[in-house]
Amino acid sequence: MTQPPPLPAAPVAPAAPVAPTLPAALAAPVAPVAPVAPVVPAAPVVPVVPAVPVATGTGLVTGTGTGTGTGTGTGTGTGTGSALSVAHGPAAEPTRVVAHFEDRVRRDPQAPAVIDGTRIWTYQDLDAAAVRVAAALGDRVRPGDLVGVCLDRSTALVVTAVALARIGAVYLPLGPRPGERRTRAVTEDLDVACLIGDPGVLPEEHRAGEHVPLPLPTGGVNAPAAAVAAFTGSGSGSGSGSGSDRGTRRAPEGALYAVLTSGSTGRPKAVAVAEASLSVALDWYRAATGLAPGDRQSLLIGVAFDPHLLELWAGLTSGAALVPAPDDTRWDSHVLTDWWRDTALTHAVAATPTVEPLLDRPWPQDLKLRHLVVGGDRMRRRPGTDVTATVHNAYGPAEATVVTTTHTMRATDPGAGDPAPPPIGTALPGVTLVVTDGDGTPVDRGQDGELRVGGHCLALGYLDPELTARRFTPPPRELLAPAIDRLYRTGDRVRMNSDGSLDFLGRLDDQVKISGVRIEPAEVEAAFEQDHRVRSAVVTVLRDSSGLGRLVAHVRPAEGAEPATGDLLDAVRAWLPEQAVPTAVRIVDGFPLDANGKVDRAALAAQAQAQAQAQATAPVSEDPRAGAADDLTGATATERLVLTTVRDLIGRPGTGLGDRFTDIGGTSLVAARLLATVEHETGVRLRAPELLRSTDLRAFAALLDQRRTPRPEGA
Repeated sequence: MTQPPPLPAAPVAPAAPVAPTLPAALAAPVAPVAPVAPVVPAAPVVPVVPAVPVATGTGLVTGTGTGTGTGTGTGTGTGTGSALSVAHGPAAEPTRVVAHFEDRVRRDPQAPAVIDGTRIWTYQDLDAAAVRVAAALGDRVRPGDLVGVCLDRSTALVVTAVALARIGAVYLPLGPRPGERRTRAVTEDLDVACLIGDPGVLPEEHRAGEHVPLPLPTGGVNAPAAAVAAFTGSGSGSGSGSGSDRGTRRAPEGALYAVLTSGSTGRPKAVAVAEASLSVALDWYRAATGLAPGDRQSLLIGVAFDPHLLELWAGLTSGAALVPAPDDTRWDSHVLTDWWRDTALTHAVAATPTVEPLLDRPWPQDLKLRHLVVGGDRMRRRPGTDVTATVHNAYGPAEATVVTTTHTMRATDPGAGDPAPPPIGTALPGVTLVVTDGDGTPVDRGQDGELRVGGHCLALGYLDPELTARRFTPPPRELLAPAIDRLYRTGDRVRMNSDGSLDFLGRLDDQVKISGVRIEPAEVEAAFEQDHRVRSAVVTVLRDSSGLGRLVAHVRPAEGAEPATGDLLDAVRAWLPEQAVPTAVRIVDGFPLDANGKVDRAALAAQAQAQAQAQATAPVSEDPRAGAADDLTGATATERLVLTTVRDLIGRPGTGLGDRFTDIGGTSLVAARLLATVEHETGVRLRAPELLRSTDLRAFAALLDQRRTPRPEGA
């Protein structure tokens, strides 16, 4: 990877008037000069005490006992003096996200806002491009309209986010290649004004609808080949004259963005977040990491995953430069650290499963990375003494605006390198944490319970009012905080320590985390049951010795149907995000039941585990798409290494050498672990793109052999 250009030398001429394409002045690279050292912002954001204060630092007591919180926590005592599991973060005051960005444009218009490969976009460039996109949308998109964004991490994505925020429309990120059926389900439920993206990857009804060309950048990392706003029916926004194919649910007033989370009905559910809530998280991020002009912030998180909004707006509101990540950084931890180094990145946000492999080997000592925020899954060990970046272990559901608690770790900490999981930390400013029993009553500190979250961080709610009423509930009367009028039930089991920090213990319901993304097994089951060949399906989770999970689908076929497992997996990919596609399918005649007549999921998982162990040494592929040539007895040593490793990682003993990696459930996390194992066993380091480009596992093994074979002298 090449070193990105440093900061521009001279001011760039003002942008040309609104036009359907970018003017030449913006299309050409900016002349580079020596890098500029980071500087402290002229006017750093300082949280202000809210109008309705949240009590902090003092125990609230009932009865005759005394209870005292420590740090930023607030302990609420019982009559015996024990502290209840209630803690408040420091006071916070919401601000305006878009106003912070506009302030950066006025203060330093020539500062780099996006460094995209060899192209630098200044804050002035970005602002002008957003104005042109907003003008192109005209009155077709109005304040409050939901707009589905089908773009990847790129300058085009950043411009779109700013343009929609300027309009007052609600940004709904769907990812660059959303499943067609999943997108259709979203647009049938929600009043989505249009989809923005490359027309070649949009769902059929949007490919056939009316297209408005948008002057979005089509060059740089992950850029679309073309960009349009695709409308269907006769709708023109704001629900007026909408076609019959449009859903009816709209975002609540004041929403800045909405994101999809897994739904138990088989259809994704959307949660809407206000600008004020995101602003509190951004204020924390800037204060905790010191992100400032001259710094470089990653744009790495998958677009359909809500932490990408923290990355995107943290950069734009601080005066730092965003650096979009190439797609292969998520498949290979070596590529990720090379990208950090080559781009001189100073701040990054990453999913926990992506970062953990980095902690198992020596940390690169030539990185400029100062702060690394990780989240999305349970962190299983603490960074070692060689990790030069400050690592923030973050926790937070989308319903509480990305981040609600953090635990900061440095190489100089006494517990650095401890193999025990770190806590998920203490409350952010403006956040209230309550650990309750099943009735919603706060438990004593040190006891397990469900985490409920309140404060400025809370989302406005789901776009389904009934679901909002079930999940966002009034606070218990024991919570003596007048500013807290509702709490979000996370469904997470935690324990609050004496200092107000939390230990994460798992989920209370069936929801699970796979590769850092919350998955509702019922949604995956419903995707299988859309297939006419499937009578019913049950999804369970199997975990390996390291605690990493994978989904297994147990499918009962319809009468007379004999579906191939590979065909079933291909069908559900149109419904589900990558992380929700099971790595294995078991065809079953029926499901075991428990004493209450419900499906015994534990028994099903045990059956799958036993089957996997029994087949672990099966010499011949059981996948009907693979041939007899996949017999391990006739395989080369390299083929055996590749095949046995893939079978173990994916949990599909029937995998054959004729299978393509991504077709058998290979994910970015599995790819990273496969490449690490191959390098450990052979000393050969291959890149993720080489695995993905291989026609099948046999071809990948052949490439590995080619790299291992020394060239003849003189060749």
